[in-house]
Amino acid sequence: MIALTIAGSDSGGGAGIQADLKTFQELGVFGTTAITSLTAQNTLGVHGIFEVTTEFLKQQIDAVLSDFNVQAIKTGMLFSAELIEVIAGVMKMQSIPLVVDPVMIAKGGESLLKEEAVATLKTKLLPLTTICTPNIPEAEVLTGMTIHDEQDVEQAAKKILEFGVKYVVMKGGHLHGEFSIDTVYWKDGYFFMKTPRVQTKDTHGTGCTFSAAITAHLAKGLSIEEAIIEAKKFIHLAISTPLSIGNGHGPTNHFAYKRAGGQCEVAVHEA
Repeated sequence: MIALTIAGSDSGGGAGIQADLKTFQELGVFGTTAITSLTAQNTLGVHGIFEVTTEFLKQQIDAVLSDFNVQAIKTGMLFSAELIEVIAGVMKMQSIPLVVDPVMIAKGGESLLKEEAVATLKTKLLPLTTICTPNIPEAEVLTGMTIHDEQDVEQAAKKILEFGVKYVVMKGGHLHGEFSIDTVYWKDGYFFMKTPRVQTKDTHGTGCTFSAAITAHLAKGLSIEEAIIEAKKFIHLAISTPLSIGNGHGPTNHFAYKRAGGQCEVAVHEA
């Protein structure tokens, strides 16, 4: 099983392609990469960004796809409209499942997607997307809405589906309540997953890790629903057993899922 991550590099190792590769490895999937940007980054924030050229990004993607039988692809930090257009151009020629984590803001508040790139993401890449995994702030940017409650979450999901996305995972980590609830929507239905909310500051790379886990499970042949549920187990265990390293928002624990034998209670409620 082989997966490709198209994302930025996190020198701190908690997010980006580093988190993706760790997740792939823990789930028994061989990881390949195409780097969109280099970041000087740690748990305290992003201190510098170096964007690769569009030509070099395409070279990386073509090199991987021409040699490896890639079963699933994910995107993370894309940074610019020009880089997004390159990826969309390649994906139009593929029939490989695509997971888009619409990375926009780092934990420290730094922008990881240029403002003018949002429109390109919506018009060029989301129509080619199998699963999109926005958190609440990202969903607000994509839809132009303010999201406060479950009704807002549903309305925002429907707007994102209208862009052409097949499945939307609306992550509930930024909402309040005793439980963290992620709701999965598609054209004809939805289900939601509920886990106890974990009080921790060590959440750096959660979105990258969750979407990478979905991608890995798709590469292994799981159905979309199974892949999302297993990925929820992976990220809940990673958050609930922190490594407690770094002086800021520490990384999640990529070792936790395998050490727990994948055992994690995720309450799944079908529509």
